Amino acid sequence: MNDESADHDAVPPKPPADHESPTTRPASDLPGAAAFLVMGSTIASCEAVGVGLGLWADHSWGTAPAGLLVGIALGTVAAVVSVVQQVRHYL
Repeated sequence: MNDESADHDAVPPKPPADHESPTTRPASDLPGAAAFLVMGSTIASCEAVGVGLGLWADHSWGTAPAGLLVGIALGTVAAVVSVVQQVRHYL
């Protein structure tokens, strides 16, 4: 009798709500994640172009390492300007 009454009186566990599930995320998080992905890609591509142009300038004009340093500086400026423009959309 104890086993049957314990099973009968037990309350079944409540399933988690959709927003509490660890495998799903609210749809509002995805645009933010995509924005950070775009910002990171922008930074990486600006730096890569700056380094590439700096290495090309060094190779073409024999100005090593001045071209690389200028390319890194210009790539960094381009990345900062681009990311600031992207962030302004969310402010």
